[in-house]
Amino acid sequence: MLNPIRSIRASKAEYRRQAARAAALPEDYRFVYDKMLGYIWPFAGGTGLDMLQTQYDLLDLFEAGAAAGRPVLAVTGEDVAAFCDALIRDNTLWPDRFRRRLNRRVNKRLWGTAE
Repeated sequence: MLNPIRSIRASKAEYRRQAARAAALPEDYRFVYDKMLGYIWPFAGGTGLDMLQTQYDLLDLFEAGAAAGRPVLAVTGEDVAAFCDALIRDNTLWPDRFRRRLNRRVNKRLWGTAE
């Protein structure tokens, strides 16, 4: 019973460390970072752990860009939404779940199979 509790506490501590790092970003980077998170998180599927890892990877990228003195749009490109879409391309997303469920229901009804 203690292992799951310790795991949750460790996850929360890690998240707080990441949030502190994000708060330390330059203003433009922080603004874009927050807007990007608002865009990508509604797509998170499953447990959201892969999206959380994507968030941490984005933070690493933004810290490196800021440290190099690059403007944030030099890192993301001007089409920030397209950058986000590419960033989450391999994640488990809610639309994937909806597609599978639709196909499963149609195939079950029409073919008698769940695939």
